[in-house]
Amino acid sequence: MASYARMSEEKRRWTRGPGGCGCLSGCGTFVFVFLVGGVLSLFGSVFGLGLSVGIPLTQSNVTIAGSIGTKAKIMEGLPTYVRDRLAGNQNFINQSGTLTVGPAEGAGIFVIGAQDGAPAIDLYVVLR
Repeated sequence: MASYARMSEEKRRWTRGPGGCGCLSGCGTFVFVFLVGGVLSLFGSVFGLGLSVGIPLTQSNVTIAGSIGTKAKIMEGLPTYVRDRLAGNQNFINQSGTLTVGPAEGAGIFVIGAQDGAPAIDLYVVLR
């Protein structure tokens, strides 16, 4: 039978999980924007990807979108119906973030709520 001292020692023991920066969090985002955004900014380009789905029986959509490339064109990589919502608070949920590394920038946005001009289902892919 285990003693009380041994049981409390096992509860206090902390095991470290896998190390590293993680994928698309922390320094992973920095490296991604630095490499991919840096290459795109050399050509003055931007890449954007977005997905929007309408919520049944409402006028709202769920949208997730992101763009990466040169700072001057970062908004062109987002769908038109979420461009003005980047860093805004107009919707039920509006989470956005940007990361700038030199001439390159990455932006991501997640929106739940009414979005003027958003279709019922949309897959947005652009390289400009």
